[in-house]
Amino acid sequence: MKAFQIICRHLRNSRFFLVQPAPLVDFSTSSYSWGRKKKGNPYEEVDQEKYSHLVQSVLSFRGLTQTPESLFQEDALLYGPVSNHKSPTEDERRVPQNWFPIFNPERSEKPNTSHPSVPLKIPLQRKVIPSVTRVLQQTMTSKQIFYLERWKQRMIQDLGEDGFAEYTSNIFLQGKQFHESLESILSPQGTLKKRDENLESGYIESVQHILKDVGGVRALESAVQHEHLNYVGLLDCVAEYQGKLCVIDWKTSEKPKPFLRNTFDNPLQVVAYMGAVNHDTNYSFQVQRGLIVVAYKDGSPAHAHLMDAELCSQYWTKWLLRLEEYTEKEKSQHIQKPG
Repeated sequence: MKAFQIICRHLRNSRFFLVQPAPLVDFSTSSYSWGRKKKGNPYEEVDQEKYSHLVQSVLSFRGLTQTPESLFQEDALLYGPVSNHKSPTEDERRVPQNWFPIFNPERSEKPNTSHPSVPLKIPLQRKVIPSVTRVLQQTMTSKQIFYLERWKQRMIQDLGEDGFAEYTSNIFLQGKQFHESLESILSPQGTLKKRDENLESGYIESVQHILKDVGGVRALESAVQHEHLNYVGLLDCVAEYQGKLCVIDWKTSEKPKPFLRNTFDNPLQVVAYMGAVNHDTNYSFQVQRGLIVVAYKDGSPAHAHLMDAELCSQYWTKWLLRLEEYTEKEKSQHIQKPG
C-alpha cells in the first residue's frame, strides 16, 4: 500500500504524464445508445515510453526495496522489537513477602567427599507445624482441583465407589512397596536376597538404568524441618546422581511423564525438601540439585528430570508463595472460628 501511494504521488507531480479526462458516456439501455461508436481508450494517448521510464524510476527508489530483514526493521521501528518470551502471568510476577534463601551461605558449596557409611534416617515427628504435602494440597489452584475432581468422577463412573476405593488403596500400597524396595537396594544394610526379590518388581526394573548412576547415599526416608519457615517433610533420598548431590524424589505413574511439566507440583516438593535440608542442623551438607524419577509398573524405562541450581531457585520462589498462601488461609480460618 505504501509503494502504491508513492507511485501515485510521483505520477501526479510528473509533467510527462498527462491524461485528458474522458467525455461522459451515456449508459442508456436504448438501442440508439448501443449503436453508438465506442470511444477510444484514453490510456492509449499516453506516451508509453515516458510512462515506463517513470514507473521504473519510482520502483527502483531505494526506500521501496523490501526484504525480510527490512520488514523486520520497519516493524521494530514502528512497534518495537519482537519478543520471543511470553508475558509473565500475575503469579509469576508476585514476589514472596517472607523471602528466605534456598541455599545456606554458611555451608560450603563444594561437594563433601566424606559421607557417613550409614545414611541418615531421621523419623518424622508429628508436630503442629504443617508438612510439605499438606501445604501443597491446601493451596492447589482451582484448575488443579477441577481436573483432579473430574478424573475422580470418571474413575467412579467406570469402577464404582467401592472399586475406586480399592483402586486408590492399591496405588498407595504399590507406591509404599516401591519405596521400601528402593530403600532396601540403596541401604548398605540391605541383604542380597532382598535385593534380588525387589528386582522382580516392574517399578524397580523401570529404574534400573537410573540406579546405575546413583551412589554416595546420605539420607533415606528421612525427616527434615525448616526452623525459619516452619514446615516439615519426609524426603525419599539424598544421594549423588552422576556425581552430583541431589534430593531425589521417586514417583510412580500409570501414564508416561517425559517432561518436567508433567509432574505437576513435584518440583515444589523437591525444592521444599532441599531448602529444609540446607538449613536443618541435622544435616551437615548442602544440596543444590533435585531429581524427580518417574517409574512405570510395566517396567518401561523411567523418566529422570534433573533440576539444576537455577531451576531450583525458580521453583523455590513458587514454593514460598504457596507457603505464604497456606499461612494466610490458616490465619483467616482461625479468625472466622468462634471463640
